[in-house]
Amino acid sequence: MNKIFPQGDGNDNAAGAKALPGGEGCGPLCCSRQGACLSAFLLLLLVTLAALIALVAILGLPPRTPGAQTCVTATNRTGFLCHDRRSCIPASRVCDGVRTCAHGEDEDEAMCRDMPQNLPSFLVARCGDPSFWIYSDQKCDGANNCGDCSDELSPDRLADPDPVTP
Repeated sequence: MNKIFPQGDGNDNAAGAKALPGGEGCGPLCCSRQGACLSAFLLLLLVTLAALIALVAILGLPPRTPGAQTCVTATNRTGFLCHDRRSCIPASRVCDGVRTCAHGEDEDEAMCRDMPQNLPSFLVARCGDPSFWIYSDQKCDGANNCGDCSDELSPDRLADPDPVTP
């Protein structure tokens, strides 16, 4: 009895089907050499990393949000240090409705919402009547900002405004 074999090359391969070296039944994404697959993967990883670096370079990193920090202005007054760590704005320019810092942190909603309670303490000076306050850079500036001159008095005079003299 004669056996009937499918058409092929005599090596049990059907017509048109060829085995790739190193594997059986490889699909279209199968790499014939392991080194080529690794190189392709590394190339894809490097392209992704380069795209991420380019995106950060174009858009920039988000600004750090350090806590509010004090500084001394050019006029030797208490100031608010912007996030760029270079710009020092006068205390009275914080929460004034004008974005003075490059990233607008001087007008931060959380800080400006309930003034003076939410302002950093270094920005606030209390008047003789504790229900009134001024910005710290307005203290001893030659103007009666409190209305009772308490912001222009030295701290020891403020403690006892009417000293009794013998």
